[in-house]
Amino acid sequence: MLVRPVWRSMPRLAPAASGGLGLLLAAAPRMASGPSDPWLCLNLLRAAALAVALGLAFVLDDPARHTTAVVPTRRPLRTGLRLGLMAPLVAAWWAAALLLVPGEARPPLGAVTLEAAALGAVAVAAAVVVIRHSGASEPGIAVSAGLIGTAFAASVLLPARWAVFVAPGDPHWGDAHRRWAGVLAVAVLAGACSLCEPLRRRRPTALGRR
Repeated sequence: MLVRPVWRSMPRLAPAASGGLGLLLAAAPRMASGPSDPWLCLNLLRAAALAVALGLAFVLDDPARHTTAVVPTRRPLRTGLRLGLMAPLVAAWWAAALLLVPGEARPPLGAVTLEAAALGAVAVAAAVVVIRHSGASEPGIAVSAGLIGTAFAASVLLPARWAVFVAPGDPHWGDAHRRWAGVLAVAVLAGACSLCEPLRRRRPTALGRR
């Protein structure tokens, strides 16, 4: 019964735009002549994963959130429905993005899928945490800006031994993906722990108003 109203209330523009941009980035090597560069293809696929993660940051945006807070259906169920409806679409999108990368330059699928899953989980978990602790109805803009800044800082500021964006032949490849697995686990845990109703500020007492 809830699936249709939840689907109708979900934002579409930001996820669709980010998904389209991501597919264009993944397909870019096919538009160039000559053999594809594996390092370029990997980074374009990472950029595509970041693009769709930015779209996922908007999935929980709901301008009517405060008017629906009193309905009998609890927030974890409504949030779970949104994520459940989005999950198969994101999985299909990721499969298409991988297929768009030329086969001879395609990176290790398991490792790059782990990176994409971690980015998506961070975006969703950050939105859930913002809603939980601020009561914001549309956290997408703030979360997406924070995600871009964090990804940029991770690619530029981290020393080589702590790098997360590494090449497949790099000696730190395995360590980097263990860190990605840790990021994914922390994001899922943080999001799950913040699924309950947002914290409400205490109303000022009569003594406090005097």
